[in-house]
Amino acid sequence: MNLIIKLLCGIFVGILMGMFAPEVMVQALITAKYLVSQLIKFTIPLLILFYVTSGIASLPKNSGKLLSKTVGLAYISTLGAGILAFMVAKSLFPALLSGAGQLPEAETVLSPFLELQIPPIMNIMTALTVAFIFGLGISNTGAENLKKISDQGRDIIELFLNKVMIPALPFYIAGVFADMTVKGTVFATLQTFSLVLLAVVAMHWFWLSFQFVTTGVALQRSPLKILRTMLPAYFTAVGTMSSAATVPVTLQQTKRNGVSNSIANFVVPLCANIHMSGSVISIASVAVAVIIMTGAGQVPSLLEALPFLAMLGITMVAAPGAPGGAVMASAGLLGSMLGFTEEMIALQIVLHLAQDSFGTACNVTGDGVIALLIDKVSDSVEESGGELVPAEEIA
Repeated sequence: MNLIIKLLCGIFVGILMGMFAPEVMVQALITAKYLVSQLIKFTIPLLILFYVTSGIASLPKNSGKLLSKTVGLAYISTLGAGILAFMVAKSLFPALLSGAGQLPEAETVLSPFLELQIPPIMNIMTALTVAFIFGLGISNTGAENLKKISDQGRDIIELFLNKVMIPALPFYIAGVFADMTVKGTVFATLQTFSLVLLAVVAMHWFWLSFQFVTTGVALQRSPLKILRTMLPAYFTAVGTMSSAATVPVTLQQTKRNGVSNSIANFVVPLCANIHMSGSVISIASVAVAVIIMTGAGQVPSLLEALPFLAMLGITMVAAPGAPGGAVMASAGLLGSMLGFTEEMIALQIVLHLAQDSFGTACNVTGDGVIALLIDKVSDSVEESGGELVPAEEIA
């Protein structure tokens, strides 16, 4: 929540400086924005490389059918949520955001004092491909040295995110909004924020309702009772903004819903890392809103957006358990597959972080549904093809 407050302060300070500060101060802020954006572009491939490699390599290889069922169901849920969000946003947002229309043309453009290029060591698709090859290879061969390198690389990138990138985001956002204020586009953008955020949270709850109703029907149980049991996990995630930090509560409430200890201990920590339906809803719908708000061409059709949504569901494995991790992991795909500019990515970050806690809450609450379904289709621990891995080891 401190991060959200800092981002709001960044927006406020950026607008004030864009309106009243001397041009040299605005250029200094724009320079800071430019340098942070270069660091973001450089870091994203490394984040994907180490996080996806470490995440896949950490999947228990002796869990057989149970692992494949859980991963498959989590991905179907994540991809389905993204498709639903994109279709709803594409249908609803043009009318909802009609008051914004295309933002005004730039009247003034201020360049940064220093344009220091920091090219990434590889592009997004290369990083993702290498991560899958090595992640699957490590998981199957048990290459401990490579596993250690991927884990340590993940830890270093996470430290860099937490100590440098996340604290720098308010300055980045301030620079973006100062630039938008100078261009005369800021107020046309801000007036649409609340509408987009309300629509995104409504989609979270629609998807949760769909998950719990279909699960209730399949299990012949009351969806409302199942959902009511999972609500403590939902509200814990709203406060922590972290799936990983909510695992103890999610685990407890999942067991109270009647899931066996062995299944809950396996599924819940695993889904905290791979089931990101709420985050994908947020990213997909906000991406449509950003395209409309900036007038950056036509919103792609579902068929055109499907490769992006499919890759987004995979890339979410790279989302670290820190606020903003999901949108940071998706920034590369937004630029490479949807053609987002730096300003569009900045808007995406602001809108996403403003509701990040609700997206995380949707993620973890849905984890309870997946555990119920896996418990139903798994008659015994032996059906999984091996021993179940304790929750603390997966977490």
